[in-house]
Amino acid sequence: MSTTLPSGTIQRTVDGGRPLRRASDRFAAPLPARRATDVPPVRHSVSLVIPAHNEARNVPWVFEQIPPSIDEVLLIDGASDDATVRMAAHCLPSVRVVQQAGIGKGDALRTGFEAATCDYVVMMDADGSMWPGEIPHYVHFLDNGFDFVKGSRFIAGGGSLDLTPVRSLGNLALLTVVNRIYHATLTDLCYGFCAFRRSFLDELDPHAPGFEIEAELIAHALRLGLRIAEVPSLELPRRSGRSHLHAVSDGRRVLRTLLAERPNGRHSAAAGAGKR
Repeated sequence: MSTTLPSGTIQRTVDGGRPLRRASDRFAAPLPARRATDVPPVRHSVSLVIPAHNEARNVPWVFEQIPPSIDEVLLIDGASDDATVRMAAHCLPSVRVVQQAGIGKGDALRTGFEAATCDYVVMMDADGSMWPGEIPHYVHFLDNGFDFVKGSRFIAGGGSLDLTPVRSLGNLALLTVVNRIYHATLTDLCYGFCAFRRSFLDELDPHAPGFEIEAELIAHALRLGLRIAEVPSLELPRRSGRSHLHAVSDGRRVLRTLLAERPNGRHSAAAGAGKR
């Protein structure tokens, strides 16, 4: 075990290897042994919500990567006309398939949130652009007191292999808006790999019908003053098929949502009036 020496001290070693040990060296006290009366940490259950529409070719890879610690996997099927549902059931017989009644990603996620039964809810895409192996990092932060955890491609350890210049510029512009409105310091916005405590679902109150639900959830979490953590995440290229995201039109909807959801905004004022 190395010791910390004052600045300028020459550290002598034996054969150029380990430092010489001195009689005055201090060692860290050993960790106390666990007693029979110690209460083990509480384990919280985890629901994974995956909206999907015609993702039969991507589902196998996604499901193979799901950690065994996940208690409940919900596939929200948006009227797929391929083998998405059959493939999901084949890869994971315990999967809960929930048919989406409406249309749009927001409606699909909301359907999944309402069907989830576990303590924590994780949301991710079915196209293979998000690695399920990162989920334990999200759960770790929830276990340590945070209420809402979101992935970021722009902090150390994160990144993207699929971010176009247009999407990057749009994300930066929208991120600037949300940080100024809520005096926040987030590093990513338009990335839907998130997790939260299910007990906050009613307060988060998601109602956006499309991709803008991701930004809406973050805006609501900020407005509520929830404890938010960002974890590094690597965005992968879609494994097969074409994305349903339209950068310009969806970006406009996200901007309208952020402006409407800002404090004293239209939706914010309406929500406050409903609670009084």
